[in-house]
Amino acid sequence: MKGFDLSRVVAVMIKEFKQLTRDRLTYALMLGLPVIQLLLFGYAINTEPRHLPTAVLVQEDSVFARSIVSALHHSAYFDLSAQARSPAELDEMIRQGRVQFAVTIPGDFTRRVARGDQPEILVEADATDPSATGGAVAALAALPVQALAHDLKGALLPRGQAAPPFEVVVHARYNPEAITAYNIVPGLLGVILSLTLVMMTALSVTRETERGTMESLLATPVEPLEVMGGKLAPYVVIGLIQTVLILILSRFLFGVPMQGGWVGLSIGVALFIVGSLALGFLISTAARSQLQAMQMSVFYIFPSILLSGFMFPFKGMPVWAQVLGEAIPVTHFLRVVRGALLKGQGLGDMWRELLALLAFVCVVTALAMARYRRTLD
Repeated sequence: MKGFDLSRVVAVMIKEFKQLTRDRLTYALMLGLPVIQLLLFGYAINTEPRHLPTAVLVQEDSVFARSIVSALHHSAYFDLSAQARSPAELDEMIRQGRVQFAVTIPGDFTRRVARGDQPEILVEADATDPSATGGAVAALAALPVQALAHDLKGALLPRGQAAPPFEVVVHARYNPEAITAYNIVPGLLGVILSLTLVMMTALSVTRETERGTMESLLATPVEPLEVMGGKLAPYVVIGLIQTVLILILSRFLFGVPMQGGWVGLSIGVALFIVGSLALGFLISTAARSQLQAMQMSVFYIFPSILLSGFMFPFKGMPVWAQVLGEAIPVTHFLRVVRGALLKGQGLGDMWRELLALLAFVCVVTALAMARYRRTLD
């Protein structure tokens, strides 16, 4: 038996480094994933979001009302992005998810402040994600003390000394008890479908290439779209079974409310399943081995979890991260699921998200077909 030889260890080590450089995908992922993780966790992830989109409904044009709007504007938590003209329009904004907060200043606000009646300002918060609104709601406690500090002078000075001149009533909508499971569990539907369908499809098709059975399939007169349809059809059924199972468990184990929106949810689920499977098929046309297929799948799934609003508030991310998140289909699917289950949104409320999912399906399917035809050639 030969003794230990360091030179042979070095030779094997050099051979392994050369093998890594030849496998460019693995080499790029090994160097790229740590950089991506650092950038995402360092810059994009924010557990206390600020500058949240806020709509206001001012029912009187007065100095006091303008002072309150100005105080909200200068707060780090609120970004006054819209001004409603009626309570119905304000309700539609928050129901569709266009704003995180809706502020209503009543028409008799100034008169009641002057009389010392302590009028109420209503702040409605979209509490589907409790972590997105917690900091902003806490900041509202200082609003009655600070907003009118420069306006209560002369005869009105006593109105701000004995007690706050007005009260802020916060109405947490869609999740008033701030139950985290109501936000996380519906979001798991998108993550689980991505994990299973994208990776399973990519590995399945790549496995045939490794075993040589794909060559036999290529020798048949089967068209690319027929191959894709036949390969993906079983996984569509699997995806639908997963969806039904997750929804049932969400209801009976975690008590997730089911407010409706079933038509939009069904369309969203169908589009997302088809898009995920098409993406897995596209990955399989680029991967040379099952290992590469898995690595490419992880490279898609990892940002999907971090940038979609599943784990961290979407509105809390910087603008560049939100732009990247909008390009990820999981982001739009989570809005469809949460909007349907927690808000009862209909097709009129979620058509933008469904259109984004449809565009994703069309683009990925076209790319997959082009790549597969190139393989045929």
